[in-house]
Amino acid sequence: MGTVTLGVSIAVPEPYGSFLQERRAGFGDPAAHGIPTHVTLLPPTEVDASALPAVEDHLARVAAEGRPFPMRLEGTGTFRPLSPVVFVRIVEGAEECAVLQERIRAESGPCARELQFPYHPHVTVAHGIDEEAMDRAFVELKEYEAVWTITGFALYEQGADGVWRLDREYPFGADERPGGAPPMVPRQADLSRPAAPSH
Repeated sequence: MGTVTLGVSIAVPEPYGSFLQERRAGFGDPAAHGIPTHVTLLPPTEVDASALPAVEDHLARVAAEGRPFPMRLEGTGTFRPLSPVVFVRIVEGAEECAVLQERIRAESGPCARELQFPYHPHVTVAHGIDEEAMDRAFVELKEYEAVWTITGFALYEQGADGVWRLDREYPFGADERPGGAPPMVPRQADLSRPAAPSH
């Protein structure tokens, strides 16, 4: 069956998600068109395709134990020079994200993996572009703020074209809500084609 590349993240809802996605595109970052604005819980991870059902079951169990929590973004930060990334900072909700990602990457589960860097939840707004554009992203979004409540996370699969596509959403406490919940992933843009850069 081969392998698939998976990722797990918390999508940034509207209107914040599209705004930050458009700004990222405007800074010249081509990755802006490949996935909705998000907070990573499991970075790109290659698994055998046959393991996908086990991954989905594992994520459902993690989500069932989760509870909604507040998320607040404020200002910018950077991982430079260690990594060429400018991001919007998470000033509330970071601890909950850290707990979630630990549960998702549990050694006993199908998503077990080591991280290249210590986990630091954030919302990327520029990655791997020229330094002048990175500086612009850092300055232009330094006053940015957003607040909302996290109600779950989602599993994505990366296609051969490099675009990340939604596989399944996992609302918190789903086992207690048999009636289901509304979609949690904002439909921020048509990711199948590049959008015009914002000005």
